[in-house]
Amino acid sequence: MNLFNKGERISRFGLKALLIITGSFWVLIANAADDLCEPATGNIARAMFTTAIENREPVDRVLILENNISDIYFFSDLRHFQGKTLKHRWEYEGRVVNEKTFEVKGPRWRVYSVHKIDRNMLGRWTVVMTDDKDCPLKAVIFQYVSAGEGNGSAIIKLQ
Repeated sequence: MNLFNKGERISRFGLKALLIITGSFWVLIANAADDLCEPATGNIARAMFTTAIENREPVDRVLILENNISDIYFFSDLRHFQGKTLKHRWEYEGRVVNEKTFEVKGPRWRVYSVHKIDRNMLGRWTVVMTDDKDCPLKAVIFQYVSAGEGNGSAIIKLQ
């Protein structure tokens, strides 16, 4: 039986969630109303963690960050979301720890949120970008590690 026949609802088969591959990780899209999310239309041109913002642009891209730095930014470059409300949902090891909601006021809109991380909160950090219905649009992950344990930070300079 093909779950993707035209007109068939996946929930008819008892599924409450759908796993998709985004980049190199899995994102769980769940919907309590038994219908799949239909996220807001538009394009996320860039989305990344960074250690600073200068002239409304990220200075670097963080993949792994040592805990001798506690302020981390999440930058988004949005296209064609004008009039929409979007959110950065900060998660630590799968738990929501912060949310920042913003309104997109133009066809190209750059926005960022900042979070101060407790130096003991080592592990996986994620920002999930969602629309006003909490439908996921993009998820980005970085690892927060102990300083001086050999692996170090992985930061790509952009400027």
